[in-house]
Amino acid sequence: MVIDGDPELFREVFGRFATGVAVITSAGRSGAGGMTANAICSLSLDPPLALVCFENRARTLPIVREAGRFAVNVLNAGQEELAGIFASKLPEAEKLEGVEHHFESGVPIIDGSLAWAVCDLRELMPGGDHTIAIGEVAGMGLGEGDPLLWYASRYHAAPLLSE
Repeated sequence: MVIDGDPELFREVFGRFATGVAVITSAGRSGAGGMTANAICSLSLDPPLALVCFENRARTLPIVREAGRFAVNVLNAGQEELAGIFASKLPEAEKLEGVEHHFESGVPIIDGSLAWAVCDLRELMPGGDHTIAIGEVAGMGLGEGDPLLWYASRYHAAPLLSE
């Protein structure tokens, strides 16, 4: 067993856990924006709660704080390019330009997403170099397709094995 504080090894170890890919979007008085995320999960069914982790320096985090609401847009295998756009250093105001979307409860929803959930922000708490957000689901919807996955620092398509 290797016990090491090496952040690269830590990243590689947890990179072996395949996750879905989502874009977290929000919109407030100062504008709209979003970021690619894979540190998300359902937290509770009753009430329906979602958990999202933001890097402390994420430019989307102040928008979420201001708006008090965010959306989790689960990407499908054909949306890898969108994952790259929202993971980029583009200014927040430019990330949604040219991306087909609509608004639900004042929050941008990316058209063609595999699934989406609009969440009312309930709590923000520190978690090392991240901020953990808990949101109560206020609305949600389903799309179609296969999921986009993140594994070993790369995007992968994951076709369903059976129906």
